Amino acid sequence: MNLTNIGNVKDILGRHGFSFSKGLGQNFIINPDICPRIAENGNAQTGFGVLEIGTGIGVLTAELAKRADKVTAVEIDTRLLPILEETLADFDNVKIINEDVMKCDLHKIIREEFSGLRVAVCANLPYYITSPIIMMLLESRLPIESITVMVQKEAAQRLCAKVGSRESGAITVGVNYFGTVRNLFNVSRGSFMPAPNVDSAVIRIDVNREPMLEPEEEKFFFSVVKNGFSQRRKTVANALSSQMGIDKQRVYDSLKAVGLPETARIEQLDLDQLIEFSKMLVNT
Repeated sequence: MNLTNIGNVKDILGRHGFSFSKGLGQNFIINPDICPRIAENGNAQTGFGVLEIGTGIGVLTAELAKRADKVTAVEIDTRLLPILEETLADFDNVKIINEDVMKCDLHKIIREEFSGLRVAVCANLPYYITSPIIMMLLESRLPIESITVMVQKEAAQRLCAKVGSRESGAITVGVNYFGTVRNLFNVSRGSFMPAPNVDSAVIRIDVNREPMLEPEEEKFFFSVVKNGFSQRRKTVANALSSQMGIDKQRVYDSLKAVGLPETARIEQLDLDQLIEFSKMLVNT
C-alpha cells in the first residue's frame, strides 16, 4: 500500500473516521522521498533496533522496518492503532506501544525490545514538543547511538548552530554537550498533510558514549547554561549573580581563566570554554 498517495491516505483516514489533532501537532508525510532518506540516514540497518516516536499512519515506520531488525514505536494517539494494524500488516518486526513518550520508561522498553541489538531513534517530531523530547532522550542516558529527527527548520538551525555564536541557545549547548549534531536535509512544507505553515529539516545527533563531566559538575554546568541564557543580553557575571547568587568576582576570575573578559556574555563562550568555566566556578 502506497502510504504517501494522498488518495490512499484520505481513504484510510476516512474509513477509520480519523481527524487531525492540532493539539498533538499531527502533520503526516506524503512526500515519497522523505522517509526512505530518514531511514537510510538514521541507522535503520541490520543489527539495529529502531525506536520511533510517533507513527502517523506508519509511513516512516514501514521504511524503518524494511531495513532494521526491529522497530518499536511509541504512539500516544489511540485512534491511530487500528489504522496501523492495517498499514503495517505486512511487517512482523514492528511493535506499537500506546503511551506518552515523555512519561513511559524508555530504559525498560529498550531493554525488553532490543536485546542484543544496537539502538537508534528516528522520528517526525511534533513542533510544539521538539526540544523537550530531544533533551529527555539525551539526559536519560539511554543506550542509543543516534537520534535522527525531523523538526521545524528554524529549530534545526538553532540546534545545529555553532556554540559560541549569536544563533546558539541553551538547547544548542545541551545537544552539543551530549553528542555531535548535523543538519542532513531540508523538507518543504508541501511534503505534509495537512501542510504546516513552516518548512522542516532532518537532523542527526550522534550520541557521546561517555559524559564529559562528573554528575555534580554536570548538574551545575546545566544550571549555568540555563540561567545564563535566560538573561543572554546581560553579561555572564550579571546574569549568574542575579539568577544564582554567585559572587561576581568568582565569575570574573573564572572567565579570566578561560581567556575571556569580564564583559563576556554567555553566547560568546564555545562549548569547551563553557565546560571549563563552569568547572572553575563550581570548584572555587
